[in-house]
Amino acid sequence: MVKKKYKTKDICNIFDISRATLFRWEKEGLISGVGRDWRNWRLYTERTINQIKKTIRKRNERHS
Repeated sequence: MVKKKYKTKDICNIFDISRATLFRWEKEGLISGVGRDWRNWRLYTERTINQIKKTIRKRNERHS
C-alpha cells in the first residue's frame, strides 16, 4: 500500500502557514521524520500532518 505524500506547498496550503514557519518548526524539532524525494525536496506524510496539528494546537493554547 502506497502512503500519501505531501509536498511543502500542499502542507502550507492545508494549514495556511508559510514555508518559513514550516521549516522553522522542522529545525526546532517540532516536526520530525520528514522524508525527501530524489530531488531532495521534502515529502510529508500523515504522521507529519499529525505533528503539525499538535504544534498548532499547542501554539493556539499559549495564545488563548
